Parts: sequence; structure tokens; C-alpha cells
Amino acid sequence: MNSNANTTQPRRDGILPAHAIRQMAEEGRILAAEPLDADQIQPASMDLRLGRRAWRVRASFLPGRNRTVSERLDELALHEILMEDGAVLETGCVYIIELLESLALPQDISAAANPKSSTGRIDVFTRIITEYGEAFDQVPAGYEGPLYAEVSPRTFPIKARTGSRLSQIRFRKGHPERSDELIRALHAREPLVTSGEVSINGGLALSVDLAGGDFTQPVGFRARRHSGLIDVDRPGALDPHDYWEPIVKRGPLILEPDQFYILASKEAVRVPPLHAAEMVPFDPLVGEFRVHYAGFFDPGFGHASGGGEGSRAVLEVRSHEVPFILEDGQIIGRLIYEPLSEEPDFVYGSDIGSHYQRQGLKLSKHFKPFD
Repeated sequence: MNSNANTTQPRRDGILPAHAIRQMAEEGRILAAEPLDADQIQPASMDLRLGRRAWRVRASFLPGRNRTVSERLDELALHEILMEDGAVLETGCVYIIELLESLALPQDISAAANPKSSTGRIDVFTRIITEYGEAFDQVPAGYEGPLYAEVSPRTFPIKARTGSRLSQIRFRKGHPERSDELIRALHAREPLVTSGEVSINGGLALSVDLAGGDFTQPVGFRARRHSGLIDVDRPGALDPHDYWEPIVKRGPLILEPDQFYILASKEAVRVPPLHAAEMVPFDPLVGEFRVHYAGFFDPGFGHASGGGEGSRAVLEVRSHEVPFILEDGQIIGRLIYEPLSEEPDFVYGSDIGSHYQRQGLKLSKHFKPFD
């Protein structure tokens, strides 16, 4: 990929790549209470950092078109927490945390947020809130103001601090194409999945692998209840056996209500370097469960341009209300592709130390390899 991408070239409607995000920061469109970290900007997204103050609140909320987050906190906050020296966030509780980043977006730039992959894989539910916001994780074009994260650990208590990164944000110019026609054209040019039949209907269908090619390895993991604390800023520190039960039985899997699972797609996915993708987090047509909290796939994911040969999508799955039977090969989610606004100067891959390139079934970076 061209490392000297022309930042003055005309931008079409699309997702902004890294150099365009940096330009927004230089222009004061992205503001930060502390200088941006050197690795904070990804190929087509930017990590968001927790700020200095958090509030435990009685319930999740949206401020609504006539209220600020601070006004709602005056009503709903139970107590304030200082984050600089680290704080434990308990399961089943809801926290609102100010972020170090704020925005002053142009009128033609909007943004969308999502949990980082490592956040989703430890079942931490997090969403971004704006002032006067009426939808989670959505920042309207022209927005000026602070950002807040709603954080609710579901399975494991976590330790986080000022500067911890749980969420990422993607900037979008105009209204780029997000259609099945685009996906079919991309797939005709270069296969977007490495094997199997292709289903494109409301996105590129992905199916769950409950058979596994290596019978010595598990096909998934089920979270153990009442496990220990996870420090979100300590990679490779934890024994996975203390937190996860391997699923070794092949064939149908019964998802227990409110139990958390890590599974993988049968298909190995590719994202071309001039496009980005997003997993549809929940599709009511395929079952009463939620799949993939962390839905951003950067350009180059699983692609030869980033040193990949196809990377399977890791699926964070939680059932709702009733037990649900998953069958091997069942469609479990869909990928939506959309173009970048211009050529990126780097892509997702080994050259930038990406954790999940060429991945199969894999736990988050917080855990040692499972043996």
C-alpha cells in the first residue's frame, strides 16, 4: 500500500482512512485532553480513551434531544469514581465515563463507534453517548462536544484507568454505498471469503463453525461464571483456563440464556484495502441472540495486502431469554462493506502489530495461548 498517500486528493463519500483522521486532529476537528497516543489511530478508525472521571448510574440512558449528559447524571448518578489510578468496574453495573477525546465535526462528516475487538471478547458492553444524543454509538454530522462511554461488564469484572481504550470510532464522509451490489462486485473481482458458498442478502453471510478442522482443538469457549478480575491494559497476563471452558463436542450447541460464548466463522474473510466492513451485531431473522459486539473490520483484514490469507471472524455470542440451538454451518451474522473516502497509507496487518490478522478461533489479547 502506498505509504505516501496524497492527502490533498478529492475525497469521495466513504470511511476516512488514518491520514485523513490525523488531518482532522491537526485541524482541531478531533480534540484531546492529552496528546494522542502514537498507535491510537488505526487504518480506518481511532481508539477512544477513557478520561479521568466516571459515574456509576442507576440505569442506562440516552440524554435526548433537549438534555446534556451532565444534566442526566445529576439525576441518575449514584457516586463518582476517579479513574487516574485505576478503578474496578463490577459486573451487572452501569458506568458513564468521560472520554479524553471530543469532536468538532464538519457538516459533511459523521461518526459511528463500536467496542474494540478485545473489549467484545471479554463481554464488556460499551457504547458511546453524545450530548443531546438520541442513539447510542452514532455521532451526527457537524457535532461539536464531548464524548462519553457507557460501560457495563457482563461476565468478568474489569480494571480500567484513564487512557484505557475500550471503544473505537470511525468517521464517515457523506453517505457511502452500503449495498449488496457493491459486495457482489467486490466478490466478483476478488473472493471476499476463502471457501464455501456465498450468500449475499442484506450483507455477506457468515456461518458458525461447530465442526472444527483440528479435532485436538476446541470449537469454542464458554465463559466461566464468577471468575477473576481482568485488567484491560495487561495483555497476555491471564491463564485462560481460569476464565473459559473449552467446547470440544462437535455438532449442535445449546446456547444457555445470558451465557457468553466465543465461536468462530467457517468462512475466512477478506477486506480489500480500499474498503472497510462492519458486522451486523444482531439479526432477528437468524435467532434470538446477539453476535459480535465489536463490529469494525479495517481495510486489509484477512487480505494479502496486510499479510493475511483470510482471517476467520471471531463471534462473541450471547443468547436472549430462552435456550437456543446453534447448528454447524448456520448463518450467524452478516458483513456490510463500504468504500474508503480515499486510498489509505497503511492497512490492518502484521506490519503494524495487529493482534487478530490470520486468526482462527482466538480469545482476547489479555490471555495466554490456550493449550
